[in-house]
Amino acid sequence: MKRITLILCLPFIVLLSSLIVSCSNSSQQSEAVTEETVVEEVAEVPYDVNSPETLLLAVAEACGGMNAIKALNDVEFEYTYVAPDGKKDVSIERYIFENEVSWAKYSTHEINVMPGAEGDVVQFYDGNSAAVYLGGEAVTDPEVVGVGQFLRQANYMWFNMMFKMTDPGIVATYQGQEEVDGQTYDKVHVTYDPEVTGKEENDIFVVYINPDSRMVESFYFSLPAFGVQEPVLHAQLTYEQVNGIYVITHRVMKGPNPETGEMGLIVDQQLKNVKFNNGFTADQLSQEM
Repeated sequence: MKRITLILCLPFIVLLSSLIVSCSNSSQQSEAVTEETVVEEVAEVPYDVNSPETLLLAVAEACGGMNAIKALNDVEFEYTYVAPDGKKDVSIERYIFENEVSWAKYSTHEINVMPGAEGDVVQFYDGNSAAVYLGGEAVTDPEVVGVGQFLRQANYMWFNMMFKMTDPGIVATYQGQEEVDGQTYDKVHVTYDPEVTGKEENDIFVVYINPDSRMVESFYFSLPAFGVQEPVLHAQLTYEQVNGIYVITHRVMKGPNPETGEMGLIVDQQLKNVKFNNGFTADQLSQEM
């Protein structure tokens, strides 16, 4: 297991409500990256700071490789999302890598997903549009469906982020090296071409790559859709290797206190029982409401 730092986008309800919490004193320590396996796996991958796209490709390969994760077809895991006040969203998440299909059943939904409602909530995104069911009945409220579509796409993105940084439309800029806690990192500014995304404002990520292991060990991001224009949000991650893929299984998300500027806890996210290659189909998941 390797303890890594990374930044991920937060579902907006928690983000906006939690930026005002006081600073958490939780540790930001990171365990050393296990370099033997990773370096051997990526030995033939170019890593050239004059071409930052090669750095992002090297990161994807260090995490197991794009071809390898696609060959696993799909994934299922248990996902627990805990706010500082102890409220939770708990779901079973299922993704199909082809067409980025995303499904989840929430057994506990106290934060982002229909808080206060009774019964299981199921969200399904078929690659184009989302549907939401409560206790087996379709929900037509456009706000609830909109949150469902946002979460299905966002959760899929964060699970696959180290591979999706090589997607078309990515604009990468090398920003030199920076030392953090005695370790020197290559820093890459990552955003998106608005002509590809169709958005006037696009998210910004600043990733810190260990040049020896080629793993991302810290990450900052913006969230312009919800008023966070600069990459000031932060998360600490733990990776575990499953079927040859380094999966992010723990995220500790932080954001700045608006009064003091100190970083405070926003949300703690854990993934358990990660299983690849389950044989899911989009038709099957669309029926599991």
